[in-house]
Amino acid sequence: MKIPEILLVESHHKPGSLAKVLQVIGDCGLVVEHLNAVRRDQDRTVWEITLEMDEDVHYGLYEKIEALPNARLLGKSDRVFNRHRGGKIRMQSRLPLATLQELRDIYTPGVARVCLAIRDNPWLAREYTYLNQSVAIITNGTAILGLGDIGPVAGMPVMEGKAALFDKFVGLSGVPILLEEKDPGKLVDIITALAPSFGAIQLEDIAAPACFEIEQALRQRLTKPVLHDDQHGTAVVTLAALMSAAKRVGRELTESVVGQIGLGSAGIGIARLLQAYGVQQVVGTDLNEEALQRLESMGGRRAELPDLMQQCDVVIACTGVRGLVRPEWVREGQIVFALSNPDAEIEPNVALARGAAYAADGKGINNALGFPGLFKGALQANATGFTDDMLFAAARCLSDLAPEDELVPDSLDPQVHAAVADAVAAAVCEPPAGQD
Repeated sequence: MKIPEILLVESHHKPGSLAKVLQVIGDCGLVVEHLNAVRRDQDRTVWEITLEMDEDVHYGLYEKIEALPNARLLGKSDRVFNRHRGGKIRMQSRLPLATLQELRDIYTPGVARVCLAIRDNPWLAREYTYLNQSVAIITNGTAILGLGDIGPVAGMPVMEGKAALFDKFVGLSGVPILLEEKDPGKLVDIITALAPSFGAIQLEDIAAPACFEIEQALRQRLTKPVLHDDQHGTAVVTLAALMSAAKRVGRELTESVVGQIGLGSAGIGIARLLQAYGVQQVVGTDLNEEALQRLESMGGRRAELPDLMQQCDVVIACTGVRGLVRPEWVREGQIVFALSNPDAEIEPNVALARGAAYAADGKGINNALGFPGLFKGALQANATGFTDDMLFAAARCLSDLAPEDELVPDSLDPQVHAAVADAVAAAVCEPPAGQD
C-alpha cells in the first residue's frame, strides 16, 4: 500500500534546481503531496517533500536524486512522527485550582453534594459531569485503516486522531479504549461494563462480520448512542456525496441502480443506508460468500464485478484493492466512487476520462465529515440511540453545504460540523419520516 514518505532534499539556491528534483519525482510516476522549505543556508535550500509511495518500492528515486549535480538526498523527515510524539491528546481540567476553597468545592468535601444529587437523580450526571461531552472510541485493532489486524495498541494513533477531531471540531472529549479481545460476546460484555463512564460509544476499526453482531447487541443493551463509524459514518458522507452528484446530473438517486463493490463493514453500511433512504436496487459483489448472503438478506442482489459495472448507474467501491476497477468497465454517465485509502480501486481522473459523470475517491469523501457532528448532535439532544432519520439529516446537511464545484463541504470548517450537529439534534426531536 502507499504510505507518506517525507524526503529531505538539499538543492542549490539557483533557478531550475528545485525544478530538476521535481522532474525526477514526476518521471518516477510520483505526485508531490506537500512541499515546504525547511531552511536556507547561504547558497543551498533544504526542502521537505511529501510523497505517497509504495511501502516497499522506491522506484529508484533516491539514486536518481543523488545523481543530480545540483541536489542531494539528506534523508527522511520525522515530521509525522514528531507530531505524534507523546501522543496527540491529553485530559486536563476545565476549572482553575488555585485556592483551598476551589479544591474543597471540586473535590472533597464539596463534591459529596453532587454525588448524592446524582444518586437520587441519575439524569443529573448529564449536567454535572462530563458524560454528555464524552465519547468512548473503542477498538480491538482487527481492521485498522487498510492495514488489517495489527492489534489494538498499533491502532492507538488512529483512535487519538479521532479524539483530536472530536475536540477540534465539536468540543467533545473522545477517549481511546483499546481492548485485547476478539470474541464478539466478550467484547459486548466488556463495552457494556465500560459504558457508564461515557455519554456515547463509537466503535472503530473492528473487523466484519464481528462488528455487525457487536453493534447490534450494544444497541439493544445500552440506552445511549452507539455507532460503528466504519459502517455508518462512512455511509453518511457517501450518501451526502451521492445526493450532490445525483442533483448535478439530474438523476433521481432512489431510482438508480447502485453497485457496491466490497461488502465489509463500510460496504454493508453504505448499502443498508441507501436502502433505508429509498434506493430500490442495490447490487453487490465480494469474494466472501457470507458477505454476499448478508447483502441478499437485506434485499440486495449479487453480481460478478464486470456485470455489476455494466448494470449500475452508481458504483461505490470499498475493497482496499488498488486498480481493481478496470477503466474499460466504466460506463458513460456513471457515478463512480472509489473510496479505499490510500489506494483507490480506480483513480477519479481515469474514470472521468472514460466518461463517468462524476468520480471521487476516499480523500474527498471522508468520514471525518460525519462522526463529529453525529455524536455532538446526539448528545446535544440527549438521544438514547442513533436512528436513520438522524443519519439522513446529517447527509442532507452535508450535501446542502457542499460548494457547487464539490460533492461535500470542507472537512476543516468548524461551521460545517456545527451545522451537522444541529441537524442531527433536530432529527432527534422530530417524528420519524412519514409520520406526523
